[in-house]
Amino acid sequence: MTGNGETGVSEIKDSTEDFEEALARAQDDEYVLRLYVAGMSPKSMQAIANIKRICEEHLPGKYKLEIIDIYQYPIFAKDGQIVAAPTLVKELPPPLRRLIGSMENTERVLLGMDLKSQSDKK
Repeated sequence: MTGNGETGVSEIKDSTEDFEEALARAQDDEYVLRLYVAGMSPKSMQAIANIKRICEEHLPGKYKLEIIDIYQYPIFAKDGQIVAAPTLVKELPPPLRRLIGSMENTERVLLGMDLKSQSDKK
């Protein structure tokens, strides 16, 4: 700091602007999701329908969803460290998140995918 006090204010302003720009870019990120299911059971079908609905409502045109049947491709379950199905894995944007279940609770899915914060809950 030079002693005139302005350098510190300028640095704070610059870092705030940088943060706001990064936040705006993050909101434009595409979501890369993988839904691991175990065959085409009713629970698997429900999870597929639910996550597709949630993505279309909250991420239209901003997501890629890959559905992986661990019965057909067990190596993917091992590689992805999947211990239960259905499991949704949010690969991008960081951080990586995993949600287990039928994805019927929209609020829980939105929180888990970082699309909604606890403070947004009303």
